[in-house]
Amino acid sequence: MPVMTQIPAVPDYAAIKSKQNAAWASGDYARIGTTLQIVGESLAEAMDLSPAAKVLDVAAGNGNATLAFARRWCRVTSTDYVESLLARGRARAEAEALDVDYQVADAEQLPFESGAFDAVVSTFGVMFTPNQLKAASEMLRVCRPGGRIGMANWTPEGFIGQLFKTLGKHVAPPAGVNSPALWGSRPWIEEVFAGRSRSIAINDRDFVFRYSSPDHFVDFFRTYYGPVHKAFLALDARGQTALAADLHATIARFNTASDGSMRVPSAYAEIIVTKA
Repeated sequence: MPVMTQIPAVPDYAAIKSKQNAAWASGDYARIGTTLQIVGESLAEAMDLSPAAKVLDVAAGNGNATLAFARRWCRVTSTDYVESLLARGRARAEAEALDVDYQVADAEQLPFESGAFDAVVSTFGVMFTPNQLKAASEMLRVCRPGGRIGMANWTPEGFIGQLFKTLGKHVAPPAGVNSPALWGSRPWIEEVFAGRSRSIAINDRDFVFRYSSPDHFVDFFRTYYGPVHKAFLALDARGQTALAADLHATIARFNTASDGSMRVPSAYAEIIVTKA
């Protein structure tokens, strides 16, 4: 009898993104995002763009990179597919009298002309797109030749990469979708971007999560961080208890505090690609 080869089904990206949108809109990611502001500032310094450079922030969330580049007089367009997050970013920019354009946009189908921007950036944003190759291709497309793509992406081995691995043990991720932490993997970045770039610089960085205790972190993320919030909602009481215990175990592996508080360095890759 002939051997039947089963062709893997293509993920339903539209359905996956709809669920992701609902997850990121749940809780209040802006409460988390503002604590990460230093990462946007670090990326802006590393990219060293000229004032008036045209910058696109992809999957901007509540605008950490947007604000950092706007503070350096770049002409920033801030995009996300969660409108409520853009609204929070807009409020932050208005509070500082920063001139930023805002537009709802899908990172996998950016509504801009090819080569429209001097730089395309994303901090802990584009890495969560389900169709990763499409998102990477779109970032390259809208960046002009000789322009730069700058990203901050959590690594697989770091704390947040391991936190998502822990979540996946309790709530299965969508079938056929790779881990977001691939965007923090040097081999994957080089494989995806090398063919269309002059250079790729990847620097190892840490962001330190500082909370009054591990309980404080788990409660805060359970309330405000969409993926963790939704994971708890998907479980019954017993499952929630098990997830909380595993999150505490993950924290314990990385926690460097000795006074009962939480000080957890989380590795991320700071990436600057110069487009060919």
